[in-house]
Amino acid sequence: MLEKIIGPKYVQLIKAWIPTVTTWGAFGGVVLVYATDWRVIVDRIPYVRGKFKTE
Repeated sequence: MLEKIIGPKYVQLIKAWIPTVTTWGAFGGVVLVYATDWRVIVDRIPYVRGKFKTE
C-alpha cells in the first residue's frame, strides 16, 4: 500500500533507515531524561515511585 503512494525506491530507503532512527530516538530519549529532572519521569513508573518518597 505504502509502495503505491511513495514508490518502491523510497520504501526501500525508509526500511534501511529504521534501525538508525530507532537508535537515535532511544539516545535522544535518554538524553532528555538526563537533562530534565529525572524524578519527574521516575515518579511515573509504578514500581520505582515508592522508593523515592520524601516524608
